[in-house]
Amino acid sequence: MLSNYKKKTALLLSGLLVMSVGLAACGSNDAKDEAGAASVAPSTQAATATPQASASAAATQAPAEKTMKDALGNDVKIPANPQRIIASYLEDHLVALGIKPVAQWTVANGTQAYLQDSLNGIPTIPYDLPFEAVTSFNPDLLIVGGNSVVAGDKYAQYAKIAPTYTLGDEINGDWRKALLKIGEVLNKSEAAQKALDGYDLKAKEAKAKIQQAAGAKSAAAIWLVQKNFFVVSDTLSSGAVIYKDLGFTVPDAVKEISAAGKANWNPISMEKLAQLNADYIFLINSDKEAGSEALKDPVWQAIPAVKNGQVFEFDRNGSWLYSGVIANQKMIDDVLKSIVK
Repeated sequence: MLSNYKKKTALLLSGLLVMSVGLAACGSNDAKDEAGAASVAPSTQAATATPQASASAAATQAPAEKTMKDALGNDVKIPANPQRIIASYLEDHLVALGIKPVAQWTVANGTQAYLQDSLNGIPTIPYDLPFEAVTSFNPDLLIVGGNSVVAGDKYAQYAKIAPTYTLGDEINGDWRKALLKIGEVLNKSEAAQKALDGYDLKAKEAKAKIQQAAGAKSAAAIWLVQKNFFVVSDTLSSGAVIYKDLGFTVPDAVKEISAAGKANWNPISMEKLAQLNADYIFLINSDKEAGSEALKDPVWQAIPAVKNGQVFEFDRNGSWLYSGVIANQKMIDDVLKSIVK
């Protein structure tokens, strides 16, 4: 892969991922840390500077402990250079900033598989962050997403373990804001902005290629898990990518379900599936090993995209169930490979 939207999505993901078989749930896509960009060859004037002046300049540029107010109004002392960060379900942002956490989010059946090129070998921590598990990693900074993660006395308990910064529901529900805020917390604002700019450019170029290859087409992202279908919201998660960033038309059935639902992924009945007039379907199939029996249903078979052979299937290890600069770039790559021949 909290705001009310993302909180429910995380619960939906964790519950459905646990009951789906072995589901694991955002190289060239990773934004590079720009902290060293100023390390250019010294000028003649700099070369003749005294050792004392050089030491003073270095001290001025070195990161220092700072206090930031989080979304809940807590004054949080952020370490100068945290080395043991836990930011569960926010790992996409960390990886985009070139940071490896000391532990990574997991549910019973797996981690965020799409990030494992960068996080392979990083120990896991349960998604609900038990206090004992957090303590065992001796973190020097906790970054949490939505308000519910630290509800009640949880914040005080976490704050006893390590400085705890809460993004809050509003920021956590917008991956762009979350990336920029985490960049600010970790003194990597330049790297965060560069990652965001790189994504926007990639999305713009991809949209142009899709428009040229296919014209104005409608699409839907459908998740099949335990014989049940879910459709992505038209404004959240991969829905924001295919509709807002890539310009696909939103089918009426998706609009209706998105308006009534609160999660990133909402159940879609067979009745609504029968009304899904989509030119393309991006199918995340978590039932593949179980035979994908639901895909044999006549209702599914009657959907225009299915009849026309315009269903593009991805397995449970992809990034479609998540959100972030890395997850979204991988989705764009998937769409381009599917649509642009």
